[in-house]
Amino acid sequence: MPSAPTYWDYLQLDRLLHLQGGLEGDEQDMLANELHFIVVHQSFELWFKLLLREVRLARDHLGQPTVDEETIPFVVQHLRRVNTILRHAVAQFEVMETLTPQGFLDFRDKLVPASGFQSFQMREIEILMGLEEAQRLHYGKVDPIRHIQDTAHDTPAGRLAKERIDTVRQERTVLAVLNDWLARTPIQGSRPDDDGDDAVVVGFLEEYLARMREHHGASYERLVSALEVSEPEAMQRRFEATYDAASSWLLATDVQPPEAQARVRRQRAAALFIESYRELPLLSWPRLLIDLIVEMEEQLVLWRHRHARMVERTIGRRVGTGGSGGVDYLDKTGAYRVFRDLWAVRTVLLPRTRLPELRNPDFYAFTAT
Repeated sequence: MPSAPTYWDYLQLDRLLHLQGGLEGDEQDMLANELHFIVVHQSFELWFKLLLREVRLARDHLGQPTVDEETIPFVVQHLRRVNTILRHAVAQFEVMETLTPQGFLDFRDKLVPASGFQSFQMREIEILMGLEEAQRLHYGKVDPIRHIQDTAHDTPAGRLAKERIDTVRQERTVLAVLNDWLARTPIQGSRPDDDGDDAVVVGFLEEYLARMREHHGASYERLVSALEVSEPEAMQRRFEATYDAASSWLLATDVQPPEAQARVRRQRAAALFIESYRELPLLSWPRLLIDLIVEMEEQLVLWRHRHARMVERTIGRRVGTGGSGGVDYLDKTGAYRVFRDLWAVRTVLLPRTRLPELRNPDFYAFTAT
């Protein structure tokens, strides 16, 4: 008869607690600081593992051809867990920073040329989110993805790294399924398959832009009178430039090729519609979903910034163990943005008193059976 399960067997602690031996495979003669370094980074990788699973679950729910209203709370649940994991990962750098510069230098040379740039799970997260290859920074002439593939030698971990990168590059991204979902959002009660839908979308955007022009004009007048602006023409040009950029973005005239403009225009109009009328019952869960995606990227940006500051505090601005520019490279990755339209829409939002009149308000109300 099998014995009753125990906590240590369920978590396989006999295996887990013997995985901190480093290159030598034995932690007995290891410096305490090196054991600390390994445990903290293994913890990061375990959080990345859970994060990847949660992101895929959220993507799969959102990526269905038809997403029922009842499905959105499940997506929100997974995204909330992702964001909690990321906040914890940011805070975990406090533990890492108990390692002093001299304490790290005592064993740093053992790592060369290994580097955190070889974290294939972090690259997997980037790809799964939807970071484009053209956006990805190289360190020197080294492509981080190519580097992982080239250095994935015939070891169990190396084979896993190559397999995981190859697999994720074939998957649909969170950005792709989000855009598909946005493209199906009813705007002023009109769905993509309805007759005249594009005219409804364009009409909504043109009315919105007219309201924006009025709002900018009023803001300009208030500023000029309140601040006694010495060069009002320059300020007026700034408002005009902001309006022109908003018009180009909302109407998707910045998109190439031209045949893609209608779809992108609808996606952007949907994000704007959800944000603008977020208090409507039918939009309450969608706007929460969008908020959580923006927060997810914000937490990733904060993680990159916190990582860079931890590295700078520990090793300054010397060359990284993998040959990169170290902190300089890390700082540049803080500019990564995957969900750029969700950030951009915040620039064009209007006060609720300035919004276009809502058409078909009953469409977005609670339904009773």
